[in-house]
Amino acid sequence: MAEDRTSYDAFVKFMSTPINNEQPFVLETQHAVSLHFDHFATQSFMSLRNPEKLTLGYTRAMMGFLLLQPAPTHICMIGLGGGSLAKYCYRHLPEVAIDAVEISPEVIALRDVFRIPADDARFKVVCADGADYLTKDHIRTDVILLDAFGAEGMASRCADIAFFAACRERLTETGVLVINFTDDDPAIPRHLERLKSVFGVSYAIVRCGDDSNLVAFAWKSGRRLPPQTGPVRARPLVWLCRRTQAVRHCSPPESGRAPRSEAADLACARARALGNRRLTGTTPRPGRHFPRLASGLLVL
Repeated sequence: MAEDRTSYDAFVKFMSTPINNEQPFVLETQHAVSLHFDHFATQSFMSLRNPEKLTLGYTRAMMGFLLLQPAPTHICMIGLGGGSLAKYCYRHLPEVAIDAVEISPEVIALRDVFRIPADDARFKVVCADGADYLTKDHIRTDVILLDAFGAEGMASRCADIAFFAACRERLTETGVLVINFTDDDPAIPRHLERLKSVFGVSYAIVRCGDDSNLVAFAWKSGRRLPPQTGPVRARPLVWLCRRTQAVRHCSPPESGRAPRSEAADLACARARALGNRRLTGTTPRPGRHFPRLASGLLVL
């Protein structure tokens, strides 16, 4: 009862917090900490019992990059927020170096609240505009995770053709770009047209099963996913799993390729488990914001 009262008091305090444009604020209860720019949308959510757990569905969906690039050595994150993906990758991908780029010093100042690791030899937080950061010629990365949201929604500079072209240029030949969108964003058709103009057929869209997000994957191979006919199934996940396993097994020992991580194995196991299960209600329904663009629609 006391815990319920404490959480209620925290919520009342949260709702009475004045909104200051672009300034983040935190809701803390007995069980969780969350990051907000207003009283309606949650930017990050951390369970106090398990701070490294990917609680929000879109963060789990974004980890699907491991099916396309199972052995990354470097990840660039544009948008730190509460550090959910940063903490998860830091723990479960110990062979990977991670740069987390965040434009807001106020967000970075909350890193201890969200138990984000301190900078070290393989992890660092950079205070910079992600759009500017990716124009630097020396940047080369296997994965770009784009989750750049502020008080007004997705950062506009991180959704134009020049930015997507810069992402493609900075990716290695087997690199993957992953983008989080909210499905109520009226600019989604325009964003995806731009993504398509840069990556061609090498992209796919995932609707997250437990929240209102879409996640886009784009890669440099120049290949599309297998064509889908009839009801959408989880089989593309199995196909991606098999492809990554085939690449892993064909790599010569002298290539120096790192062993596939535990997180990649978990992703592949999840793909196999979903492989024969029919997914209902996942065929894209054209609507105000949902375009007919995807070369393959996956559901995690």
